[in-house]
Amino acid sequence: MTNTKIILAATATLAALLALGPFLPGWATFLGAVALAKGITALGLVVMLRSGLLSFGQGLFYCVGGYGAGLLMLWGDVTNAVVLVIAGGLSGLVAGLLIGPLLAGYRKIFFATLTLALSMLVHGALTKADILGGSDGLNLRPPTFFGLEQTTGLSPVFAIYALACVIAVASACLLRIHFRSVRGLLSLGVKDNEIRVEYLGTSVRRAIFENYVVAAFLAGMGGALNALVLGHIDPELAFWTTSGEFVFVAILAGQVSVVAIFVASILLELVRSFSSQHFPNAWQMTLGIFMLTVILFMPNGIGALLQRRRGSKIAQGEAP
Repeated sequence: MTNTKIILAATATLAALLALGPFLPGWATFLGAVALAKGITALGLVVMLRSGLLSFGQGLFYCVGGYGAGLLMLWGDVTNAVVLVIAGGLSGLVAGLLIGPLLAGYRKIFFATLTLALSMLVHGALTKADILGGSDGLNLRPPTFFGLEQTTGLSPVFAIYALACVIAVASACLLRIHFRSVRGLLSLGVKDNEIRVEYLGTSVRRAIFENYVVAAFLAGMGGALNALVLGHIDPELAFWTTSGEFVFVAILAGQVSVVAIFVASILLELVRSFSSQHFPNAWQMTLGIFMLTVILFMPNGIGALLQRRRGSKIAQGEAP
């Protein structure tokens, strides 16, 4: 697909999601908004995976984005949801700029372990910070949209759902274009052979740093959206289980399709929601069985299935 077709497809997808929103029940828009917020964060994780690196600490930036937006609302009296999400993204960006130079020189298990350690360090610090609510966190007020309250005739979270749709589609579109660019393809070269990339005159360390910062920015926006949907922030946003969810979404989706990221995130939220409702004492086991099933029968993820289907259409002479 050309860049023009990608933009047109993204516009059509966004229009369909926004048109569908008013007809969804409240629980569906709520789950959709949460799933999109986590999908945006997992999208950044895929950026890292294309460089051959797996981060177990994306919850750090997810948490920083949530707290950045939440504290701006509580201490700065800013309630505009758009401004808060941007602030959350910038909070994650700043954190990525500070941490990125340290991690850009590490690979494999060392990189993964360091990201996990930093995330748990933030979790522990927030748990002890009474001014930030400690382990209980802080409750947030309902956000506004350019001075207007959320639409009362629709689901209470519809406005945030719509904002999440806009950010998710825009992020997916831009990254899809980026992955096709020279800079995006360079990440695959870093994954395959760092020495050859260095001989081409490109800094591998800089490429990894840039990908890390992009992932941090996306996680910050995802954390801010999650905070606005739930109306609450707490240290659990930085806990290792939260980061593990993003890793699971990335594994479930694969690395070949940005659309698959959000499909996987929505699927995970649905499985978690219904399993906790019908199996309240065994929902973790249900998630584990679901994960094992995915690994056994879809080792390359949902994205590989979509690519295979698209390839078969092209082979049959149909429009991709």
